[in-house]
Amino acid sequence: MFGTVVDWRSSVIREGKQITESTDQTVDWAAFADAWRKEYRPSLERVRQGEIPWQNLDELHRESLEELLDRFDVEGLSESEIVHLNRAWHRLDPWPDAIPGLHRLKPHYVIAPLSNGHVRLLTNMAKRAGIPWDLILSAELSGHYKPDEETYLTAVDLLDLEVDNVMMVAAHERDLDASRELGLQTAYVHRPLEWGPEKADSTEKPEKNAYDIVADDFIELAECLDAPPIIR
Repeated sequence: MFGTVVDWRSSVIREGKQITESTDQTVDWAAFADAWRKEYRPSLERVRQGEIPWQNLDELHRESLEELLDRFDVEGLSESEIVHLNRAWHRLDPWPDAIPGLHRLKPHYVIAPLSNGHVRLLTNMAKRAGIPWDLILSAELSGHYKPDEETYLTAVDLLDLEVDNVMMVAAHERDLDASRELGLQTAYVHRPLEWGPEKADSTEKPEKNAYDIVADDFIELAECLDAPPIIR
């Protein structure tokens, strides 16, 4: 989801600017968004390694947010504003191709997110953005965060399918590699702008044979899976 279907960086920057637009604070919200995202994997690892008990992404994001507000000298926010900012991850905007591509896939395939985001977060995001999922699959349902194998296999079991009848779609090779090791089919979607335009040129696209499908966006993914355009 994060980076594959939705543009987390631009969305968090937008939400941060809205919080401070009526104040005289100057905050580098692009740097703030990047720093917040970089805390994501270490937070998950603490859960995966058993250092802390299971916490959902809102709880992990809030812990990181508290530290970042101090680091970036963001002052004077009320508790309700901090809660609202923490839930910016519920209000992420999709990439322009994501929803049209998913609508092309939906008549032919069961489509669902398999995200480290919890069920409420993913539901709120889909409701706001109009993402046409058939159901919500979340790491929360297995009690494990990706790339733990239980996350992927729980989703396969809930769908009552064999692993080779399920395709993991992601912009992140770590996710796809873990899926492939378990026997799932894999599709890479290229998102060079995930970390901003300044880093677009350094985001390398895998070779065509690296995964079952390597696509530039969800429209090309639908074409590769022979999902024709919807005629309205």
